[in-house]
This record gives sequence, C-alpha cells and structure tokens, in this order.
Amino acid sequence: MKVTRVCGTIALALVLQTTLARFVIGGGFRVDLILIAVVYLALTAGPVTGLWVGSVGGIAQDLLSGGIVGVSGLAKTIVGFLVGVMGTQFIVVELLHGFLVFLVANLAHSVCFHGLYVMLGSGGTVPPLSAMLGEMLINSVVGVMLMQLITLGPDVMARYRIKRANMVRRRLGYRN
Repeated sequence: MKVTRVCGTIALALVLQTTLARFVIGGGFRVDLILIAVVYLALTAGPVTGLWVGSVGGIAQDLLSGGIVGVSGLAKTIVGFLVGVMGTQFIVVELLHGFLVFLVANLAHSVCFHGLYVMLGSGGTVPPLSAMLGEMLINSVVGVMLMQLITLGPDVMARYRIKRANMVRRRLGYRN
C-alpha cells in the first residue's frame, strides 16, 4: 500500500473527525472515524500498517482532543495490529464478516481505552454499557458502509462512464 494513500486516509479521517463528526450524530454517541480508518487500513494492508496507522492516528487524535497523550494511540495501535493479524488469517469480504470485525475492533478499543484511563487514575469513568454498545454499533455500521463504498466505488464509476459514453454515441448517431 502506498504511503501517500495511508497518510491521506488518516489525514482525511482526522479532518472529518474534528469538523463534521459532531454534526452527523447528535446525543451521546460519536463516530470514531480514526478507528474506522485504522481498522480498514489494517484489514487491507496488514498488521505492520495497522500498527503504524494506529499509533500515528491515535496520537494525533490525542493531541487534538486534549486528553492524555498516548492513551488513544496505544489503544488504536493494539487494535490496528490485532485486526491486521486477523485480516491476514481470514478473508473478510462479506458484509457480516466485515461488521463482526468492526464490532470486535470497537469492543477491543473501548476496553483498552477506558481501561487505560481507569488504570492511570486520571478521573476517567467508564461510560454506561448502553452508550458503549451504541457507539460500537454506530462505528461498525459506518465502517462497513465506508468499506463497501470504497470497494464498490471504482466499479460503479466504470459503469457510469460506459453508460455515459453510450448515450453520447446514440446522440451523435453512432451504432454500437
């Protein structure tokens, strides 16, 4: 995987996370686009990329969020590496498999993230189980939707170009 693509994905996720994510879903649930990017890149590129993307994306998120620097970085590094290893062992192409991978990755991230805050004794409290489950479900659904969009996007664009070229030919009077 090209370094520019990985850096661009993380940069885009950070920009969208800091600007648009608060407007997407109101209430107590939030979408963690950096975690979704880490899981997607770890699935498609392997454990080493998942490890690096998790650490860079998590630390950048820590720096922008104002929390303890390194907690999210460590949690996303662990998740990125484990998802990368899982992605090399199993073929994850179907929607249900992708959803389960995103769900387990979100669960592991929540356990690591909140566990580290509690262990550090920084006054962090564990959110209610319903809030964690809601956030896990939202992140999993958004992750699977984005994964499908990225996977099917080039094919849809190719069909659109062919259809448009055929319409132009018909207008100009050419036969297929």
